[in-house]
Amino acid sequence: MVRICWLMLVLVIGGGTVVLAGPADDPTAVGDGPIVESPPERAEAEAGDLGGEVEAEAKRPPLGFDAWLTLGLTALVLLTLVRDWAPPDVVFLGAAVLLALFGVLEPSEAFSGFSNPGVLTVAGMFVVAAGLRETGVLDVIGDRLLGRVGTSEGARAKLAALVVPSSAVINNTPIVAMLLPVVVDWCRRQRVAPSSVLMHLSFLSILGGCCTLIGTSTNLVVHGLLLKQDDPNLPGLGFLELGWAGIPCAMVGVAYLLFIAPRLTPKRKDVLQQLSEARREYLSELMVAPGCKLVGKTVEEAGLRHLPGLFLIEIDRDGEAIGPVEPDVELHAGDRLIFTGDVSTITELEKVPGLMPAAQPEYEITAGSGVDRPGHRLCEAVLSSASPLVNRSVREAGFRGMYDAAVVAVHRNGERLAGKVGDIVLRPGDTLLLQVGPDFSRAFRDHRDFYLISEVEGSTSPRHLRAPVAAILTALMVLAIASNLVEPAVAALLAGGLMVATRCLGRPEALRSVEWPVLLAIASSLGLAAAMDKTGAAAAGAELLVAVTRSLGPIAALAALYLGTMLLNELVTNNAAAALSFPLALETARTLGAESRPFIIAITLAASFAFASPIGYQTHMMVYGPGGYRYGDFLRVGLPLNLLLWVTAIIIVPIIWPL
Repeated sequence: MVRICWLMLVLVIGGGTVVLAGPADDPTAVGDGPIVESPPERAEAEAGDLGGEVEAEAKRPPLGFDAWLTLGLTALVLLTLVRDWAPPDVVFLGAAVLLALFGVLEPSEAFSGFSNPGVLTVAGMFVVAAGLRETGVLDVIGDRLLGRVGTSEGARAKLAALVVPSSAVINNTPIVAMLLPVVVDWCRRQRVAPSSVLMHLSFLSILGGCCTLIGTSTNLVVHGLLLKQDDPNLPGLGFLELGWAGIPCAMVGVAYLLFIAPRLTPKRKDVLQQLSEARREYLSELMVAPGCKLVGKTVEEAGLRHLPGLFLIEIDRDGEAIGPVEPDVELHAGDRLIFTGDVSTITELEKVPGLMPAAQPEYEITAGSGVDRPGHRLCEAVLSSASPLVNRSVREAGFRGMYDAAVVAVHRNGERLAGKVGDIVLRPGDTLLLQVGPDFSRAFRDHRDFYLISEVEGSTSPRHLRAPVAAILTALMVLAIASNLVEPAVAALLAGGLMVATRCLGRPEALRSVEWPVLLAIASSLGLAAAMDKTGAAAAGAELLVAVTRSLGPIAALAALYLGTMLLNELVTNNAAAALSFPLALETARTLGAESRPFIIAITLAASFAFASPIGYQTHMMVYGPGGYRYGDFLRVGLPLNLLLWVTAIIIVPIIWPL
């Protein structure tokens, strides 16, 4: 892969070598920038013989120090990213600082990416996605998506129907982040290898992201670069403009993923499944409150039959024990459900509106009781020998009055607990799963009553009552952008701000939701792209690209540019690939005397369609561990998809946007 990276650099650096072949003292070689011929002049040059072409190239001035410095810095950046010597945000920010330090760019040019509309839109989209997650909108979608699916084929089809349109209007990275736990839990319930589904989740999100302007950060970066040109003949991307090519490519990609990819995808147990036997076993008791969505459903319909790592051992109904629990037993309000098993599944049950700790039902913690408890979460606390709770039952301990907490489950090492949680007499060393307020950990972390306190990851209680508000705000944002009433950056930031103002999520959660390293890398990489354009390095690369493909026509140049961007995207981040290819696309079109739009569309698609390497896109890395994948898995499944979409795009793009 490193060799491919260096081949990409030769495309640009070699252009400089061609230019340097001309006489250094040519009187026409004036100025630092490249002399670009008009279309009629280009036509005359093509009509002439080979000697005329060489003479025209000889008149072009040699690349100066700034251009060579930019090319060398670009090579160093790519090598650093491929070798993983430093994070992308550090690498690109360092490159921008060096460009400003050596005077290649003014500071305002080097750091202009931090005010780029595309970067600001990405920041706002992170907050919007967090609002949807915090309000439980995603949980509802996931439940309806995979609730009754029983096969991996059905799961892949359902994911395609949801993920492609969803990632067209919501940034694909948050989409994968939100659906990943839903898919993993379904795989465990159905005993399906996550490796047979998770790669499809990542690939589908990328395919859908290329259908609209806001589908992925790459589209927004290119849109921002176009606006920066300040050229009325080269406007920014329209909301659905990319979809003319993106939708057909998505359809081709979905067909491949549904009918061909399953034969190539590995079926491998994930690491979490292999370690499941070593997890702590809790005894948990939850009560079904009036108004809970599970009331009136059977155990099978409620999804309580095949919970991963959790077993429903008994239902207590008005003092009468129902057990063993059959799948056709109907759930009633007031039922006490007694489970034994894994903490992660108990965490998911706690998010169901209307399920509350049966030992202390007065501790209202869910939307089923009519109130939201923002910031409430689960904590594991180990009782100390000095605790006043020792030798008292859970019901008698008075957790609400002493700690503003409720006991959800109890674990006792080496002993399988039975009965009801409220009747368990506590002992030193017992691990309690507590539903607590946002300040519990800080207040009691060093308290003598507990040996250890740790929060359970992903256990924050959803703000169910705010779910309609979050859904409406997201819909209004999409409509505003699609109708061109508001600029994408303004709409995304406004929607994110309203998510906080309407308490769909708190300010701390909003700040944590923004992937600051991602934004830093995107903004800084735009400085390197600006330097390639300003110093003439991009023009030199375009000269070489045109020289290599001249005899084959502009479509060959388009295909070569797409392929080069796609290869670059497999080595570095998608946003970096788009930023580095953008000036090369513009200069190639100008040198050919062709329209710039098809070249811009081609690199935008190529900078997202990276499927052959797990480092090509951040969503691949998100599913890499949970799916138990290996590097070769992505190459085997993704490389044919890369080539298929390359051919599809090169056929469609010149038809929609004539050269």
